[in-house]
Amino acid sequence: MKRSTSLPLIFLAYLAVMSYVGRDEFYKGHYLYYFGIIGATLLVIVLLHFTLKRRERMRRERENDTKRK
Repeated sequence: MKRSTSLPLIFLAYLAVMSYVGRDEFYKGHYLYYFGIIGATLLVIVLLHFTLKRRERMRRERENDTKRK
């Protein structure tokens, strides 16, 4: 499994656990705080996925260029 897929999946599982642990904030009525943290974390995970995917593509292209020479 590629790193650009496995690492974000691990972080998504971690986010799910942390969302469960932090559900008291939701029950207290702090909806913006609760969903804001989840949304910001999801944004970071998505950006991480695309960054890792880009690095893998660049590494693959670099290896192909080295093999051609």
